[in-house]
Amino acid sequence: MGTWGPGAFDNDHAADFAGTLDTLPAGQHVEVITQVLETVVAPGNNTSSHLADPAVAAAAVIAAQLPGGSPTDSIYGPEKPLPPLPHELALLAVRALDRIVAPDSQVKELWAESPEDRPWHDGIAALRHVLAAQRP
Repeated sequence: MGTWGPGAFDNDHAADFAGTLDTLPAGQHVEVITQVLETVVAPGNNTSSHLADPAVAAAAVIAAQLPGGSPTDSIYGPEKPLPPLPHELALLAVRALDRIVAPDSQVKELWAESPEDRPWHDGIAALRHVLAAQRP
């Protein structure tokens, strides 16, 4: 796993996802973000880092547009501003984050072996808090 920190964009998969967001034509951001989140929550899908990391990044992008959300100012986050995202994506992002920190999560197991496990969990919890506070 190409991870260098516990932040939402501090790994190869999330940085690649941010790059994808920067290259998308107008009008495709919602579709791509939805697909990334739905992939994690779909029955039978695993939570390996190649699926979970972009979903965490997608949650961060959504949370950045909500009250209390932090800007995606990481040097590996999206460089271009995103259009306003539908508030309904917040609930899907909460479901994805819950799956990512579930007891059987593969990426959670990887983080358990890291000294940065607590900061990673704290970051996920902070994202979830902002997203869960959103009402459709």
